[in-house]
Amino acid sequence: MNSNRGKGILGLICVLIAIAAFGYFGYDTLQKSKLVTDENGAVAYQDGGIRLGLDLAGGVSITYRAVEDNPSEEDMSDTQYKLQQRVQNYSTEAEVYREGNNRINIDIPGVSDANAILEELGKPGSLLFLDENLEVVLEGTDVASAKAMSYRDRQTGATSYEVALTFTDEGAKKFAEVTAANVGKRIAIVYDGVIYSNPTVQTAITGGQASITGLTSYEECEQLASTIRIGSLSLELEELRSTVVGAKLGQDAISTSLKAGVIGFAIVCLFMIVVYLIPGLAASIALCLYVALILVLLAAFEVTLTLPGVAGIILSIGMAVDANVIIFTRIKEEIGVGKTVQSAIKTGFSKAMSAIIDGNVTTLIAAAVLYWRGSGTVKGFATTLAIGIVLSMVTALFVTRFILNSLFNLGFTDKKFYGVRKEKTPINFLGKRKIFLAISAAVIVLGFAGMFLNTSSIGGAFNYGLDFRGGTSTNVTFNEDMSLEQISSEVVPVVESITNGGDVQTQKVAGTNEVIIRTRTLSVEERQALDKALADNFGVDESTITAESISGAISDEMKRDAVVATVIATIFMLIYIWIRFKDIRFAASAVIALVHDVLVVLACYALAKWSVGSTAIACLLTIVGYSINATIVIFDRIRENLKLSGTRADLAEIVNRSITQTFTRSINTSLTTFIMVLVLFIMGVSSIREFALPLMAGIICGTYSSVCLTGALWYMMSVNKAKKAKEKAAEK
Repeated sequence: MNSNRGKGILGLICVLIAIAAFGYFGYDTLQKSKLVTDENGAVAYQDGGIRLGLDLAGGVSITYRAVEDNPSEEDMSDTQYKLQQRVQNYSTEAEVYREGNNRINIDIPGVSDANAILEELGKPGSLLFLDENLEVVLEGTDVASAKAMSYRDRQTGATSYEVALTFTDEGAKKFAEVTAANVGKRIAIVYDGVIYSNPTVQTAITGGQASITGLTSYEECEQLASTIRIGSLSLELEELRSTVVGAKLGQDAISTSLKAGVIGFAIVCLFMIVVYLIPGLAASIALCLYVALILVLLAAFEVTLTLPGVAGIILSIGMAVDANVIIFTRIKEEIGVGKTVQSAIKTGFSKAMSAIIDGNVTTLIAAAVLYWRGSGTVKGFATTLAIGIVLSMVTALFVTRFILNSLFNLGFTDKKFYGVRKEKTPINFLGKRKIFLAISAAVIVLGFAGMFLNTSSIGGAFNYGLDFRGGTSTNVTFNEDMSLEQISSEVVPVVESITNGGDVQTQKVAGTNEVIIRTRTLSVEERQALDKALADNFGVDESTITAESISGAISDEMKRDAVVATVIATIFMLIYIWIRFKDIRFAASAVIALVHDVLVVLACYALAKWSVGSTAIACLLTIVGYSINATIVIFDRIRENLKLSGTRADLAEIVNRSITQTFTRSINTSLTTFIMVLVLFIMGVSSIREFALPLMAGIICGTYSSVCLTGALWYMMSVNKAKKAKEKAAEK
């Protein structure tokens, strides 16, 4: 006994030291998570800090003007999208939007050398293939992909570097014709006026591939390949201006969000301890280590953290809590059937393993696809979510187990410290499935009706924010240096009195008294009224106020990328669930529930006229990840009960029993995640509330669909399949 007590004390000491050490580094990263400006005006992040996005910390704003006098709408749109792809090399959270009819604005967080970026981004970036007559035979738009390659010569041992090019179908056809017509001649591969390769054509190349050689390092290859993948810019650009801009949300929003996070986390830990006793204490200690580690990892991977990124972290914390709840529910059940505490702990972790792994891997697949196919906000969300999922799974399965065993060895061996869960009488969820389905259908129909009415009343299915619709950007030079808090409390209300509320974004220009105010598109009369209101209230010189129309930062191509990424992620999740559960009905039910959740939340956006911006995309993706995890837990229990009951099992009884067994877990997990978001909603500024409100709706919806719909859908599909099988057998 003394030996076990010694092990328990030593184990807890090790964990507390780890929490203290990583907690110190985590706190240090928060302290360093801000932009600093040196004496030359260069903006950079402090070493070791978390990179904060434009909404949280600001960055550099660069405005380009097309050299061509009257660029077409198509060329401007294409250039905007390609620049968005290019600036992701610096930050996935960079924003690109159009200003006026011939300018493009780029906001990049965390830039340390604006001049170097200006030099690179301002180039046309043209990739050309020239024959010996120096005529262009192919262009960058004919290239489908570019990949950096390196290989070692077996005889000399020297390493060579090249960029492997794969052409589009049309480009491959052109390349085959060009090489066939130039056998024995040279075709130069030129990028931005520099000849990188000038090979002699030996024969017609019909495979649709070529390579750029003569590069000196793999890093050079990577950089060139990355730039080529973006393709040639449709327009040549010139720099118009560049400025350092402050955070959109301000320090007040950041500090209140941090306080809300701490309070919410403390409430969750208290809830876990009250409900789950000693296991809840073990989970709370493990979650403290999880929070400290995720702060360190965000800094180590140089992830740019924005509000959508915060959504990914909230989801991962919810999944970390969920994994612990699954385990502790299993432990209570094992104690309830008469097992010892030590045996119950071992069995509880073992039985919970499949549900935890399947739920986390399914969400991780979604995160990977979203990172691969998404852009901007979607990619940033996917990064934080992936880091959080991996860390939460490791924390729940290993750290919590280590702490729980240490507490057991310390002397907490009595069953009263762990709780006992007896088998409950199954609730007849399936008996109410028609009511549940009718409620869901009614909400979705109301949502579509709201979208239709919105189209005629506000000009769109949703109340699109500046990120989607664009608006008016007004530059105002005040007579004093206005703080972010002053702008929020004094300037914004004046602006909202002209715009009748709505989405108002403000940013300071560092080192000046200038403030950028972005609103919905203002009419000429409204612009004049705003200028007068600013002059009357703040003594601003009206002649210095300038205003321009701006496009949304989320282009049509980015919307398409987000939709395509979500569809592909859903397909991959369906395949994974199908393989793991060996039944496509499980996968189909899960996907139908996901579609249901998205439609219900979209209905909330339409009916309540919530602002739809970049955070709306992150909210929807968070809800998808949250809902699929809850569904997996229920399906895992159905799978287990099917094995225990055999082939003659009553499917309705199994589904009802499985949902009942996991019902407490579903409620407790949703409640803990809901608490964190609710505190964020109560304490946050208006922009934070716009983000938290739909997230709360999604949590409720995801829980409802998992408990009330997924089991019913699987049951109806299974019964229908059995019915058809009987009919076929009868026909024979």
